[in-house]
Amino acid sequence: MNTGAWPVAIENLSVWYDRRRALEEVSVAVAPGEIFALVGLNGAGKTTIIKAMLGLIAATGTVSLCGVDHRDPASRRAIVYLPEKFQPSPLLKGWEFLSLSLSCFKMPLDREAALSVANNLEFNVQDLGRRIGTYSKGMMQKVGLMAALLVQRPLVILDEPTSGLDPQARHLLKNALRAYTQSGGTVFFSSHILADVDEICQRMAVIHEGRLRFLGTPEALKSVHSGQTLERAFLAEIGNDGE
Repeated sequence: MNTGAWPVAIENLSVWYDRRRALEEVSVAVAPGEIFALVGLNGAGKTTIIKAMLGLIAATGTVSLCGVDHRDPASRRAIVYLPEKFQPSPLLKGWEFLSLSLSCFKMPLDREAALSVANNLEFNVQDLGRRIGTYSKGMMQKVGLMAALLVQRPLVILDEPTSGLDPQARHLLKNALRAYTQSGGTVFFSSHILADVDEICQRMAVIHEGRLRFLGTPEALKSVHSGQTLERAFLAEIGNDGE
């Protein structure tokens, strides 16, 4: 199978931290239009994979993003990334942050589109006129997600995107991600919330102690472990099912 032009193609990705191997020869490919999740415990290597994909840390192996080597700055043109610890400037107002984010992609702020995305995430549009320093954690996460969705790149990469979101906001985000792929985009995200992964992902990768333990559909992982819930199947897969 030729995955060279797929949104994500990772082969034998390895990362070392101070002579300790943090990631060992991980290979993953993500097809166009997929919602794909990296799943693992805290410290399993999910964020390490994302940082290596983006060239933020040194790694061996090969990575291509939308058919372009990740070391080539041109690969950034096709992607948008929202980190887990997202902390925009508290001095910016919401509208200013969205305008600045879009300007990085040489895009003007379309206020009607922004209002539509805000409504889809149940973000009070009046709060876009306030400084971000007055926002709650959930509001900051939402405004970051708004910027990521407004940019409309072929590939959106999200590190723990539901962090700080309440159940209603998580539900709305899942709807927004489905809509994103239906309009032609691809979503690659990390999570340890298995219920969300089970609900919206076509495929998933289980990362444990820096190694790829499983790659396939949520249904396949549950089937391997006798039809248990995805959470119990995941814990069984990494040998931590409590039994």
